[in-house]
Amino acid sequence: MPEGHTIHRLAAALDELYGGQKLHTSSPQGRFADGASRLDGQVLLGSQAHGKHLFLPFGARADVPVDDESVTWLRIHLGLYGSWTFDGDREFTAPHAIGAPRRRVGERGEHALKGGGGSALAGLSGGADDVTDRREGQEGDSSSHDGPSPNEWEPPKPRGAVRLRLLGRHGVADLTGPAACELLDAEGVAAVRRRLGPDPLRADADAEVFVAKARSRRKSIGELLMDQSVISGAGNIYRAEALFRVGISPFRAGNRVSEERLRAIWEDLRPLMEYGVATGFITTVDLDDVPDPLPPDDPEAGRWYVYHRTGRPCLRCGTPVAEREMAARRLFWCPTCQAR
Repeated sequence: MPEGHTIHRLAAALDELYGGQKLHTSSPQGRFADGASRLDGQVLLGSQAHGKHLFLPFGARADVPVDDESVTWLRIHLGLYGSWTFDGDREFTAPHAIGAPRRRVGERGEHALKGGGGSALAGLSGGADDVTDRREGQEGDSSSHDGPSPNEWEPPKPRGAVRLRLLGRHGVADLTGPAACELLDAEGVAAVRRRLGPDPLRADADAEVFVAKARSRRKSIGELLMDQSVISGAGNIYRAEALFRVGISPFRAGNRVSEERLRAIWEDLRPLMEYGVATGFITTVDLDDVPDPLPPDDPEAGRWYVYHRTGRPCLRCGTPVAEREMAARRLFWCPTCQAR
C-alpha cells in the first residue's frame, strides 16, 4: 500500500496540475458515474492529504472558499492496488504514475513523462545511481521538452478499469483500482479525519496526540505504528526503518515505550517522510552508513537499514537482519541494535 508521503506528493501534483481549473470528469469504468457527473465542470479548489487519504475540494468557481458549504469533497484511498497515471502535452509536468505497483513507484522513484516539461513532481530517477547522486549533491535526471504541443495532444483512450478521469487544459489523470472513491460534504471529511491519528507531514499535526495514544496501548509499538488511528501515513517501510534508527524493539509494548522515545520516533519520521514527498521514493540510510562500494548482492543497503534485508548484515553492527510476520505484514529488525 502506498505510504503517506506518496499521498502528499499526489496532492501536490494534482494541485499543481489542475488547481483553479474547471475540469471535465468522467468514469470510463462506470462505477463512479454519478459522482463524476456531479463534479463535471466544477473547479478544483486545491488538495489535501491526511495519512493515506486524499481529499479534493470542488466548487462552482475558483474563488469559492474551501470551507463554503457548497463545496463538494472527493475522498480517495488508493489501498493496495490504486494508482493514478498521467498523460499530457509538453506543458503538462507530471510523473508517469503515482501509486501502485510499489516496486516501481514510490519505493524506487517515479518516472517522469517522456514529453513532460519537468518539475519537482518528477522526483529523482531512483535506483542505485541515486546513492552516487546524493553523495555528490546532485539531483536525478530531468525530463525533456519534446512532447506534443497543446494543439497536437489528444487524451489517450482509457486503459484498464478507470474509475475516474480528470481532464484539464493540458493533460489527463486516470484513477484505477482505489479502495475508496466517494463524494463527501465538509462534515463527512471531518468524520473521516477524526478517525485518523496525527500525520507527521501535516502542519496541524500534534506529536503529543501520537505519544498519548501509543502510551495508552498494550499492543507492540511495531503494530501501533501501522495503526492509522494512532499515527497516519506510516507504512511498513517507515515502521521498520524508524524503529531501527531510534533503536527500539518492534515487540516492545506501546505503554512500555517512554514519552521521550516516542517523540524521537515522530521526530525521525517527519524528515524521512518529507524527503519522500520531495523525491518520490523512500530512502532512510544516513550517508555515513552507506557501504562504499555497494555490495552487488545487497542493493537495498544504499536505501534501507533493515527493510527487505533479511539475513544481510546490519549496517551498524553486522548482526544479520531478522524477519518475522507481525499483524499479517513482514517485519524487519536488527536483534542487536533493537534489543530493547
